[in-house]
Amino acid sequence: MQSTLSFLALLVSAVSAVPDTRSFSLVADTFPDFSACLSQPSVYSCENTTQIANTCCSPTPGGLVLQTQFWSTWTGLEKQGQRLPKGSWTIHGLWPDNCDGSFAQYCDASRQYDPAPAAGVTPYTGPGVDSFILEFGRVDLLDYMSKYWINQGAPNKDFWAHEFSKHATCTSTFDVACYGSSYKEHQDVINFFDAVIRAFHQYPTYDLLAAGGIVPSNKTTYSLSQIQNTLKAQTAALPYLGCTHNGTVLTEVWYFSHVYGTEQYGTYKTLDTTTASTCSSTLPIWYYERTPASEHEVRTLP
Repeated sequence: MQSTLSFLALLVSAVSAVPDTRSFSLVADTFPDFSACLSQPSVYSCENTTQIANTCCSPTPGGLVLQTQFWSTWTGLEKQGQRLPKGSWTIHGLWPDNCDGSFAQYCDASRQYDPAPAAGVTPYTGPGVDSFILEFGRVDLLDYMSKYWINQGAPNKDFWAHEFSKHATCTSTFDVACYGSSYKEHQDVINFFDAVIRAFHQYPTYDLLAAGGIVPSNKTTYSLSQIQNTLKAQTAALPYLGCTHNGTVLTEVWYFSHVYGTEQYGTYKTLDTTTASTCSSTLPIWYYERTPASEHEVRTLP
């Protein structure tokens, strides 16, 4: 009940920030204009042998795409109703690494919505990105993000803004120019959030591990190879696994891919990680249960 009331409070707050020039009852389209891509050969990102002529058609140069997830056991804002989804890892983001493994960040100052960005980047002080979502009538999107894209120690909307500003602005298929002359302000933001969720659905980490007998436990530990082999058996590639506490506490997973077509709608070909795991290959690894008060069931209707 508390989480439902918290979401309703967020909804009321965000709706109050929606400009009167838009109708909240209408759901606006947010897809780009990729019609020009039909005359251009489609390739997997980072596998092209000639220069990409239209970077709206393939993520360039950030064609090594990472779908990243967290396993957190608390949020720090439980009293405000910000809790973790039972039976699921949470979304971190969708990152456009360059083909050589390097990366850019905060590539467009005009689309910088992060209230606490990296040093040298001006903090954003305007309306939260949750209000952008409601400008387009996407209550469904806001609801899903509030359940599965969870921040730690700060409001969720700040995390969402950070991920868009740092990463989506460096992904060519989300460039404003890709939306054509009918572009609506913040359309790219909504389109990115939808793309993140589509990618997240491809890698249900909790279920992948549980199906292999690896479940959160405060009593049982696992080896790095057990976790790696379980995930690779279903994804055909070795993801990056991140651990804290000297490599003994599992907290992150990154799935690497090349994308055929656009990051929004293309086919993801999962690849082995290009980043070495920070988990110990010799010590037992804890995949801890969550603090009971820090998670809630989100798979049922309120």
